[in-house]
Amino acid sequence: MPIYPNIYQTLLPGPIVELRGYLAACGLRGRLYAYLNYNGPTGTARDELAEGMLALALERGALTPSQTIVEAVSGPFATALTLAGLTAGHPVTLVMPEDAPAMRQESLLRLGAQIIHTPAQAGLAGARALAKATAAEKGWYYMDWLNNDDNPTYHRRVTGPALVRSIAREGSSIVDSIVIGVGSGGTITGVGETVKAWTNDVRIVAVEPYESQALSSGLTGSHGIPDIGFGLVPGNYNSYVVDNIAAVTTADAVRAAQRVLRTDAIPASPSAGAALHAAARLIANGKSRSALAVFSARQNIL
Repeated sequence: MPIYPNIYQTLLPGPIVELRGYLAACGLRGRLYAYLNYNGPTGTARDELAEGMLALALERGALTPSQTIVEAVSGPFATALTLAGLTAGHPVTLVMPEDAPAMRQESLLRLGAQIIHTPAQAGLAGARALAKATAAEKGWYYMDWLNNDDNPTYHRRVTGPALVRSIAREGSSIVDSIVIGVGSGGTITGVGETVKAWTNDVRIVAVEPYESQALSSGLTGSHGIPDIGFGLVPGNYNSYVVDNIAAVTTADAVRAAQRVLRTDAIPASPSAGAALHAAARLIANGKSRSALAVFSARQNIL
């Protein structure tokens, strides 16, 4: 058994699991796989991304040792960034609207993050503007994870190659479709560019909530699928490597996540359920014979 220098070295590559139980329960014929990309402390793919983006920033000299990091975020990436930053010796300041969930703010403060509030009505745009201005004023490093190319670059270097190595079989692929939920846009861009450079025979499918279809230039609104569907098209999103966009309702995403736990003992979050539902729908509609869904977050079942 190897001994690792830190937990982040254990996160990739994640396992690929064939979902035979789920496929049978849906009455489908074909092959269905899940790439379990959520092995870090937050139970999401944000852990490896935060640590990877910090490493890339250090590598190119944009971030210096012990420099304070500032970011406008309040969801799972806020926790992942706080843990990765403090572990690496960087103080972390998070900018968020004052109406961000109180329990989440308390948890981040307990972990060691500092929080700066913006007016609730200013939303994410106001928080991002203040984070950028604060970084310029104080000499801090503004990560800007929705628009920072370090995000897809991490996936070009790590996630994409790991997936290609796993699915490649004697010059071909065991899958014909890879289905990825879109939050910050880094995963689908990095994986999509890597796969397309290798072969054009694998379809890349982007998943967004049916209730908030920013990628499809549709109406945006509230939904119940955390980690994807931010109501905007992130700067990291490369539409040229995306072959199809699938919209999945919150109800279908939650139902798929609950079903795969029962059929295959895999604790999938609603965002993973959305990718799974979209992948199964490709098979049901005859558009795929062998699909892989990227699970970027797990569900806490305890």
